[in-house]
Amino acid sequence: MNYSKRPMDTVFESGAVASTQVAMPAETQPMENGLEERVSVRSTEETILAMRHWTPTLLSFRTSRAVGFRFTPGHYARLGLGDTEKNAVWRPLSIASAAHEEHLELFVVLGPGGSFSERLAKVRVGDVVRVEKASYGFLTIDHFAPGKDLWLLASGTGLGPFLSILRDPTTWRAFETVVVVHSVRYNAELAYRDEIAAVSLDKRLAASQRRLRYLPVVTRERGSDALSARIPQLIEEGRLEHGAGLELDPHHARIMVCGNPEMARELRHQLTARGFRTNRRGAPGHLAFENYWPPSPS
Repeated sequence: MNYSKRPMDTVFESGAVASTQVAMPAETQPMENGLEERVSVRSTEETILAMRHWTPTLLSFRTSRAVGFRFTPGHYARLGLGDTEKNAVWRPLSIASAAHEEHLELFVVLGPGGSFSERLAKVRVGDVVRVEKASYGFLTIDHFAPGKDLWLLASGTGLGPFLSILRDPTTWRAFETVVVVHSVRYNAELAYRDEIAAVSLDKRLAASQRRLRYLPVVTRERGSDALSARIPQLIEEGRLEHGAGLELDPHHARIMVCGNPEMARELRHQLTARGFRTNRRGAPGHLAFENYWPPSPS
């Protein structure tokens, strides 16, 4: 990936509500009376290593990664911007990097407004950010009942957690075929196309062009080789299955959805009507959803 050091514009982060909690260690700070106060330390200070602007509104950036930070592909990290943990503004952001990589990679969409956005707009390569020591989320393949085909349905920056899942050898041991569907408004917003194609050439993953199907979807621009309708409509008309060369059948298909909440609601209704059931605690299913976009900038 070719990263630039061009400064950011305003950033509107995208994320999901945290779902995993861990106990945080404490450190001591001196008090005026000579005693020490125990203060919870929930994050580490990390450095911005690189940035890449895919378009004027789409940005990926990398940070250093603490040795003790662990996550399962599909999880989120909580990023804090501020001088101290107490005054930092925190937001959850998808982790696009592989679990074995020494850095963290995050994928965000640029937009106006919000306290976190205003702070992130001023960040440069070499600056320090805070990353919580815990990772979060339920969008992981270990919640599924056994299946044959994994469908990853994303809109916009909802692609982020799927990039990490694609780069995980466990995914390719669990499924025979992986279908990546990425829906955007304009062709230029199809980020990570080359990186997704490269997955099929990674011998460590034992993937191949036959096992990986990539279906780009562009809804507001004609003239590209992508499908040209919203994902629910493509499913209703049978065009998504035709493009992938596979059936959306609950007997062997497992589906993850990440992106626009309206799309997620439509797909939940549409797919449950076809016999798919969502994952529940202690009851593996066929569907997993993550509402990736917050309702307004913050």
